[in-house]
Formats: sequence, C-alpha cells, structure tokens
Amino acid sequence: MLEIQPRSSWYALFVRPNHEKNVSYVLEQKGIEQLLPMYKVRKKWSDRYKEVELPLFPGYVFGCFDPSRRVPVLNTPGVIDIVRNGPDLAAIAPSEIAALQTLMKAGIPCQPWPYLEAGQLVEIESGPLAGLTGTVITVKSEMRLVLSVKLLHRSVLTE
Repeated sequence: MLEIQPRSSWYALFVRPNHEKNVSYVLEQKGIEQLLPMYKVRKKWSDRYKEVELPLFPGYVFGCFDPSRRVPVLNTPGVIDIVRNGPDLAAIAPSEIAALQTLMKAGIPCQPWPYLEAGQLVEIESGPLAGLTGTVITVKSEMRLVLSVKLLHRSVLTE
C-alpha cells in the first residue's frame, strides 16, 4: 500500500514578545525554512535618531515544515505555540507567504497596517511587485498597497 507523506506548509508561530529574531535564527540553524518580515523605522533616542528594524508582525515568525514533525519547532526557545484553528494547525496560504517574500526581496519601504476585510483587490502588473494581489488605499493623496495575512488578521502597507 502506498503511503502518502504530508507535505510541508507555512504556519504562523506565536512567539514570546521581542523574541522574533532569536526564534528566526534558531529555526534557520535547525534547517527549518522560516520567514521574519522586517521593516525599518526611525526611532528617537535621548541624544540622537537611530534607524532600527522591527518585525512587521510582532509576536509571530512564519515557518515551513511538515506538521507531523512539529516537535523541533515547538521546542525552539521563545516559541509559545503554532497558530491553530481549533485543535488543528492553521496553514497559511502559499500566495500570502509568496507576496511577503516578494515584498522583502524588493526592498520597498513598508510598515504594519490595520487588517482590512473589505476594499478593492488589485493585481500589480509591472515592477518589482508584479503578480501580487492586495488592497489599494489612499493615504495623504498617495496610492498605497495593503498585503494581508488573513489567518493573523494583520496587514502590511507599502508604496
């Protein structure tokens, strides 16, 4: 009898506050594909301004793994749990992960944005974000694109 092996899927890992970078690094060292989308923000310190990188989805790191082999992921220091839908692990749509990966590779400025349920969906036809689907909004008379991760009810705003 032919046994069907479960395929790897992308999952959101709920992590301890401010442990996203450490979790991402340890997963990478374990050979587990991970994604930690970051954005740059200018912070004011007491004596100067400094540009820092922060997670686009605070408290979450994305991991791609076979759900039957989740123990090494759960044993990673800083990981609290895998986001679930009831008792089952909740996989993230591959198109949403691909959109975030494309955005990170493009190096276009972005920032966290409130999750949008309704709005006009568009597909970008050319440029570094060609092929992505997102919601168009207007901010200060400028068009912006919002990419969403439905499972987490979180979004990212980019130009």
